[in-house]
Amino acid sequence: MSELEVVIEYRSTPQRVGLFIMGALMPLWAIVVPFCLGFFISMLLQAQAVPPLISAVVLSVLMAIPFISIVLAAICEDDRLLVSKEGFSFPLLFLPMLKFRRERLWSDLSEARLLISDTQNQTKEKLPQGKLDLHFNSGGHVNIPLKSLKRSDLERLLLSLEVWGAQCRRTPELIAFHDQLQNENLGIDKLSYTQMWEEELSRRFSATAFVPLEPDRKLQNGRIKIVKQLAFGGLSAIYLAQLNEKDMVIVKEAVIPEGTEEKARDKAMELFAREAQFLIRLDHDQIAKVFDHFHEEGRHYLLLEYVRGQDLRQLVKQNGPQQTAHVIKWAHEIAGILKYLHEQTPPIIHRDLTPENIVLNENGSVKLIDFGAANEFVGTATGTLVGKQAYMAPEQLRGKASTLSDIYALGGTLHYLLTAKDPEPLSESSPKELRPDVPEALDKMVLQLTSMEEQDRPPSALVVSEQFAHLRMTITGGEDSNNGDKNTNNGHEPG
Repeated sequence: MSELEVVIEYRSTPQRVGLFIMGALMPLWAIVVPFCLGFFISMLLQAQAVPPLISAVVLSVLMAIPFISIVLAAICEDDRLLVSKEGFSFPLLFLPMLKFRRERLWSDLSEARLLISDTQNQTKEKLPQGKLDLHFNSGGHVNIPLKSLKRSDLERLLLSLEVWGAQCRRTPELIAFHDQLQNENLGIDKLSYTQMWEEELSRRFSATAFVPLEPDRKLQNGRIKIVKQLAFGGLSAIYLAQLNEKDMVIVKEAVIPEGTEEKARDKAMELFAREAQFLIRLDHDQIAKVFDHFHEEGRHYLLLEYVRGQDLRQLVKQNGPQQTAHVIKWAHEIAGILKYLHEQTPPIIHRDLTPENIVLNENGSVKLIDFGAANEFVGTATGTLVGKQAYMAPEQLRGKASTLSDIYALGGTLHYLLTAKDPEPLSESSPKELRPDVPEALDKMVLQLTSMEEQDRPPSALVVSEQFAHLRMTITGGEDSNNGDKNTNNGHEPG
């Protein structure tokens, strides 16, 4: 994740009730009782004839009431669950369940479970009745009621479990629930072009009976075990997997549908193997490493590095539009990545440059993931359009993707980072229309990147990189570090 510490607001019903009661009784325990204590002590000092036993009892009660009240108020007021890359710091209310050890490391977390009691009333706005159950190796566990968390805070907590708690066991119910929340966040409202898009797809290829792999499925004689599905669409899928029962990796799967002409099938297989070899040779710090490729039971696979971090769509969903200084910095880095890919022989076209495919490391730099041979492989085999609708250049829609198509997608990605809105498909993007504080020079850059005609865009990723390097100096003065920043615009989270 991009933030080194996540603050989760936790406020249960007992806490709310307790805080209200302690507030209502505050004049009693904070004023009346201390006054009575002082008065009684003065009586004792004046040698009043009070039996020692009664004196001890009265003093103990009068001193205990403020002390206990302060402790109870502190417990009821402590409504912050802190999550960092080191571990957790739980609210005081959880101390008995945690055997009075509120600080716990990620290495101590053994299992995370979801206990759902009612899913019938679940909506996108309302969470189901249930609890998040965390168990620790050193003893103790916590039950966190879902209704005590905001939806956005719950999403951040689940994302923290996925990113930092990779070694703990997350139950299938929890994984499915997290996936459901992410899918709802990624949902894009149907637009007027959807019907046109579907008609174009149906014209280009027929439906396929492709079924993605199930969790625990093993490949290469058990060398690779599928952990869960990350994405699925049409003729390909992406999985989180375990290599040699130890390292986490990404498996990208592609399949040629039945009925494909033998000539096209052979060409696609040749292309897949050739481009996979190119990708394996790539060596760039900001590109996920491709380790291997293989085919099994008619399906073709890429084995990629698992990059820990938060993708840019998750970042914007949680924090809103990003500061322009950060966007310019990331744009400069992404342009450098595209320059490296496009200067390979032959040039490697990503074809699917979107916020989901760019991960933000904890040091504030970006890393490109989920690309490569499977995209070209599927597109060649079936004539499908590889890429997400809102980020595809017109020539890519026509099946003629070029390096300039990646530049168009970069412009669309910058529009999303600046506005938290996906760009309008097949159109030029102007983030300044939605966010007036975007600098004019940056808005013009995005407009140029998303030009409908290829000749109107910058001619290469090298030129784009140079232009953003200039913007970094003129607009931000080079002071665009993300260290310690919450990645929100103007220091707050836009609504």
